[in-house]
Amino acid sequence: MRYSEHARSVAAKAAGIAVLLAGFLLAAKLCLGATAKSGQIPSIFNPESTPADSIFRLSLLVLSVTAVIFVIVFSLLAYSVLKYRRRLGDNGREPPQVYGSNQVELAWTVIPVLIVFILFLATARVIESVQNAPEPPGAINVTAVGHQFWWEFRYPDLGVVTANELHVPVSDASNPSPTFLTLLSADTDHSFWVPRLAGKTDLIPNHPNHMWIDPHQTGLYLGQCAQYCGTQHAKMLLRVYVDSREQFDKWAAAEKQPASSNDATEQGRRIFQTTACVNCHAISGTAAVGRFGPDLTHLMSRDTIASGAAPNTPENLRAWIQDPDHLKPGSLMPAMQLDDRDLDAVTAYLETLR
Repeated sequence: MRYSEHARSVAAKAAGIAVLLAGFLLAAKLCLGATAKSGQIPSIFNPESTPADSIFRLSLLVLSVTAVIFVIVFSLLAYSVLKYRRRLGDNGREPPQVYGSNQVELAWTVIPVLIVFILFLATARVIESVQNAPEPPGAINVTAVGHQFWWEFRYPDLGVVTANELHVPVSDASNPSPTFLTLLSADTDHSFWVPRLAGKTDLIPNHPNHMWIDPHQTGLYLGQCAQYCGTQHAKMLLRVYVDSREQFDKWAAAEKQPASSNDATEQGRRIFQTTACVNCHAISGTAAVGRFGPDLTHLMSRDTIASGAAPNTPENLRAWIQDPDHLKPGSLMPAMQLDDRDLDAVTAYLETLR
């Protein structure tokens, strides 16, 4: 009976070891084997920019070293558990004890120190190469400002201001055109993170930070605020559109244009300008010059509203104006308590801002 219970105990331990190893292999497969289609999966294991690629290569080194350590330690542990398990007929006496070994103590001190030193040098090299990269002629400069809970993007050299959706040109070896970002915060700590393009960089009040990206392929890249900043931190999303140079120039030229006017939506424009909307939002060419909320001059050129919380459709736009907390609980945008007629008029006006 004792032998049967002991066998079951050993089998249970072996099964646990097998499950742990299977889980480790599955996690490695998911991390390294998954492919990100069109930027829809924000994975660090599929970099499309020089800073992200440097971090990816460093992560492979760290994962390789720690995997070797894991295999060695786990193998020794499994060997010890199996070899020195309680056997049938053991008298329960304590085996001879060994106290102290200069060789073993020296090994487990020197080897970890060398490993940490190598990883430190590799990390410092990557940090230096990313943070001190020179800005070449023709680089795009963007000022990114984190707000609760949305992103403001200013292009000082182009005279463009937009929100939540960052447009940058693609960069290639024959025509490098990286984008250098100055990161500011209007309220609390935020963190700018687009995993496939660069590492996390914090936005700290009264402390400008800097980062850069040079995307190698056109497409959409998803990111988000990676620092808890309040109730709607999880829905402070951002989208980076990497355009060809021609597409980017066309987009910038369109963004420089003033807001379009339409006599059919004059009532909605009047309601917008006579309510508290103008205290927070700006629309070029109008009396709306607020800075607390997103610039709405070309609102309908964006794919999402509420910092990526919902697709930019007329239905969602109307619901967002009517009750922001319905789409984004905790949003700092107040409900203006408009009746249905005024709500429809304001929505129709905003739909013309393309």
